[in-house]
Amino acid sequence: MLILAARDSWTEKVEGIDAGADDYLAKPFLMEELQARIRALIRRAHGMPAPELSCGSVQLNPRAGTVTVDGAAVVLTAHEFKVLDYLMHHPGAIVSKSTLTEHIYAQDFDRDSNTIEVFVGRLRRKLGVDVIETVRGQGYRLRPPPATGN
Repeated sequence: MLILAARDSWTEKVEGIDAGADDYLAKPFLMEELQARIRALIRRAHGMPAPELSCGSVQLNPRAGTVTVDGAAVVLTAHEFKVLDYLMHHPGAIVSKSTLTEHIYAQDFDRDSNTIEVFVGRLRRKLGVDVIETVRGQGYRLRPPPATGN
């Protein structure tokens, strides 16, 4: 359980957690912080303490803001990281350009811009061309690693 409250004194936080809450967030708060705390609660509820996401050789740690490929650190811009993070949270799903645009920009951003293509191109250069697949006329999909037969 997550408590959202207007009061943020330490005594109220302690009382809330002692009353059974798993976390306590005082107003005002940023939506990104609320989302991160909800993701953490979901991970703990499902026994997934590690925040790291992976797709083949690519590892993304949303909490630390790091990306590695085959264990080697890869430096991404904030927007590149947001695009990769969104795709990695939706593995195998086709994600439209407009969805990615809405995820990384304010609503008044020019939807006809080619910035998503630029970010995807940069990600392909940094991560490998096979990581992100273009689904013509629909969007992008994080390509799962090839299955290995035993």
